[in-house]
Amino acid sequence: MVLVLAAAVSGIVFVTVTKDEMGNLAQPTASNITKSIPATQSKTEGKYIDYSDSVIASTKGTKILFFYAPWCPQCRALEESINNGSIPAGVTIIKVDYDSSQKLRQRYGVAIQTTLVKVDDAGNLVKKFVAYDNPSLGSLKNNLL
Repeated sequence: MVLVLAAAVSGIVFVTVTKDEMGNLAQPTASNITKSIPATQSKTEGKYIDYSDSVIASTKGTKILFFYAPWCPQCRALEESINNGSIPAGVTIIKVDYDSSQKLRQRYGVAIQTTLVKVDDAGNLVKKFVAYDNPSLGSLKNNLL
């Protein structure tokens, strides 16, 4: 048996080619062709977007509010980690301006920037985490996902 690896437009195709009794290579058939689609094509990455009044209702999947202040070094570090990392498929991180969103801060009991709030489809608090001491996408994933 000989394994031939051929590139295809939609991914990688593995073809198992066998020899017949005469030693000739047999033609590939549908039964010995396997397609493997790379992970980057089989799922979509999560999103990092700005807050708006309609964003929670219009966003599907897991929603996490990130209370961000541009003057906060930990917020900037967390944002850099988000931008350089890989947000899991189905997760949307929503950037909320800490200084101008007092009503949202009150609703979710947010007292410090770098607070992350996981909400359900109705906008109700599911879980909360402050990433001030470890402002990274990894800590967000470990504590909220």
